[in-house]
Amino acid sequence: MTSSPAPAPRHDTRLGVLIDADNTSGAHAGAILEELATYGVPTVKRAYGDWTTQHLAGWKDSLLAHAIQPMQQFANTRGKNSTDSALIIDAMDLLYGGNLDAFALVSSDSDFTRLATRLREAGKLVVGLGRRTTPPALIAACDRFVFLEVITGASSAPATDEPDAQVTALPDLRRLLRSAVESTSGDDGWAHLSAVNEHIQKRHASFDPRNYGFSKLNALVRDQDYLDVSHAGNVVRVRLTAKKAAAKK
Repeated sequence: MTSSPAPAPRHDTRLGVLIDADNTSGAHAGAILEELATYGVPTVKRAYGDWTTQHLAGWKDSLLAHAIQPMQQFANTRGKNSTDSALIIDAMDLLYGGNLDAFALVSSDSDFTRLATRLREAGKLVVGLGRRTTPPALIAACDRFVFLEVITGASSAPATDEPDAQVTALPDLRRLLRSAVESTSGDDGWAHLSAVNEHIQKRHASFDPRNYGFSKLNALVRDQDYLDVSHAGNVVRVRLTAKKAAAKK
């Protein structure tokens, strides 16, 4: 099945927020919902886990403060994650219900990769949120992917229960920006910053200026000595000296 283009986020986009509570700290709930306000209105807010365990006790205050509905899923078999199955089933029910425009999947677990792909195939915008240790496959399966470390200030170090987890490396910024500018520029070499941003995000779901220490793309490109930015800040080009240097290599 060929995926349909996901709708662009609007202020009235109805967003389903599905949280893998076993995989996410309740302390991040406020920052997550604040970030998702950029993409739409969180119409459905659910957190999945075995709420009878002490492991999720830290979620109690966050559930109440942010009106997140706890979805109980008992761990019926040791070593098996029943939470994943419950979240996936609910996501498909919500998809077929037809009341949502977009989904936010809050997890660093690669088991949700196929779910993200299926939701996108149905034409839904899919925003992923997870740690920097999230496997690349899940990141790529989403339209957008936001690292929790960026919005919470938390450490990028793998959790103690993930001894083999690897922090996802950021793409080479110079190569990324140069390629995007050159691919979207006109005959005069100038490219609209909005087109550059769209070009990058279509190829790198996790691209975010905040990953590189900048709040906005405009500030990021202005800091690059191989790019020229217009006074208004809405168009950018590869600096001629940078082009000549590249040609000599």
